[in-house]
Amino acid sequence: MQDSVTARLVSKAHNALVFRRRVHVLAAELAAALPPVSTLLDIGCGDGTISRLISQTVPGLSITGAEFLPRPECAIPCFGFDGVRLPFDDQSFDGCLFVDVLHHSRDPLGVIRDAARVSRGFVVIKDHAAETAFDHRTLQFMDWVGNRYHGVELPYGFLSRAQWLGLYRAAGLEPVKVDENIPLYPFPFSAAFGRQLHFITVLRKIR
Repeated sequence: MQDSVTARLVSKAHNALVFRRRVHVLAAELAAALPPVSTLLDIGCGDGTISRLISQTVPGLSITGAEFLPRPECAIPCFGFDGVRLPFDDQSFDGCLFVDVLHHSRDPLGVIRDAARVSRGFVVIKDHAAETAFDHRTLQFMDWVGNRYHGVELPYGFLSRAQWLGLYRAAGLEPVKVDENIPLYPFPFSAAFGRQLHFITVLRKIR
């Protein structure tokens, strides 16, 4: 009981201080990172807010969502899936997008491979890089604050940059653009929770 009350209070503070800015910054950064695209699959789209903002920025862009537990109030068309196998044919979309999803997955390689399968050209990943124990602790705290109250599973699967590269190669992808300077947080929060813990990587299919 005490844990749920604490999580609710922390979640409310997070929404007031961080969430709204984060959503708009991420939407702008992701829109700028997208290769030429007309159809995009947002895997783990949540309520669809970020994708809706992206589609308002990129003319002619159609975004479909896929979610383990689709929300009835989702801002974009959304389909359920089992967390690994996507309910779409091969090469159904120009590209696929993950926004802070893969560190929640029990099988990140499986879902990245399936994203490459349904994509005609590219995959964009926004996630975290953890090189030290302190990085892991910081990201665990951030993940708990942002997700505990909403009942999201928290396996804390944070990877190093070398581990990410290994996943990309195993999925038949290679990075063509990486951005580690994403201004998600205002000062002084940026000093603790920025510091290149976040990245956006654009990957192209190599097989």
